[in-house]
Amino acid sequence: MSETSWFQDKKQRRLLVNAGFSWMFDAMDVGMLSFIVAALGAAWSLSASQIGSISAINSIGMAVGAAAAGSLADRMGRRSVLLWTLVIFSIASGLSAWATGFVMLCVLRFIAGFGLGGELPVASTLVSESVPVKERGRIIVLLESFWALGWLVSAVISYFIIPDYGWRVAFIIGALPVFYAVYLRRSIEDSPRYKAQAGRRLTFGERISTVWAKQYRRETIVLWILWFTVVFSYYGMFLWLPSVMVIKGFSLVKSFQYVLIITLAQLPGYFTAAYLIEKLGRKFVLVLYLLLTAASALWFGNASTEGMLLTAGACLSFFNLGAWGGMYAYTPELYPTQVRATGVGFATAFGRVGGVIGPYLVGYLIDRHTAVSSVFTVFFAAIVIGALAVLFFGRETKGIDPDTIKKPGLA
Repeated sequence: MSETSWFQDKKQRRLLVNAGFSWMFDAMDVGMLSFIVAALGAAWSLSASQIGSISAINSIGMAVGAAAAGSLADRMGRRSVLLWTLVIFSIASGLSAWATGFVMLCVLRFIAGFGLGGELPVASTLVSESVPVKERGRIIVLLESFWALGWLVSAVISYFIIPDYGWRVAFIIGALPVFYAVYLRRSIEDSPRYKAQAGRRLTFGERISTVWAKQYRRETIVLWILWFTVVFSYYGMFLWLPSVMVIKGFSLVKSFQYVLIITLAQLPGYFTAAYLIEKLGRKFVLVLYLLLTAASALWFGNASTEGMLLTAGACLSFFNLGAWGGMYAYTPELYPTQVRATGVGFATAFGRVGGVIGPYLVGYLIDRHTAVSSVFTVFFAAIVIGALAVLFFGRETKGIDPDTIKKPGLA
């Protein structure tokens, strides 16, 4: 198979686009939430801790959804779980528009988070299993690049809709992906690898035992550390980005403008990572982009001028989202098909615990008048820990088919 043959395969190219749009809708919802909570802070007179709690509740739902959907996808198939998670988050997002208070909104955001968290690991597993091994990393990073498109859409919607029409309209727009699920039902199917395992389904207990068995324990520990530190820092920084801009003295509308500009840097971050990941390997891309993310976080937290803030924010977007692409490419490659979605789902779920702590911690620290520079120093340290875990203990997976590696404990 030639290097460009995958892109000439209409069926597989359609799979990337279809899964990518579901990924984009996820990002759009998460992105709009960061803008919505900034507006809600003023509309409902919420404290910084309450704003952080809304984001944290969303991440709790994502953690539960990732674990549940990952396990179900190994049992019921990737396709059906992908569709149901898309429907769940779309409906819950739309209903959030009618929230009458803080508690009701938190409940709906938990349900939306459940769908969001479940969809992402299942989509990446489905695509990873459906593409040639030698192009797998590049394709998964390109899938992840749809996240940047979703954030751009959310930034545009938030900039033009929320100031004039209010946050409720933004939530209603977030319900539109439910119609996309109807289309997906007819246009995608389970991966060939999953279908080939039809007669060899493991029980839930067997899958969990395998993920933590001696032959996969090191990979699992590295993944859990990586996911926790990356998700902790990402949601702590990016869900608070509009609010941090306001804290630094910009108006709400101006902060939306700046976040839109910063978000544009995500796309080249993905594309450079997609190019490098098949040239230099997963570990190289992850470690390099994570360390440069850490440096950018420190720079952004200490930025004192408008130009410095925008430049540091753009670098933060560029390197952080490139690292996300590498992480999504790397994770499914460490497990065989029989336990892949379970391994990916539980690693993602543990990462979402970091997504719970990160936004809440920012709110807690800001309520106690902690300097923004100190807050971003915490994220700097977390990201460095994740990079070092991969550097010293991670296994390179470039060009390796995990289904061909014979490890004890699997048929």
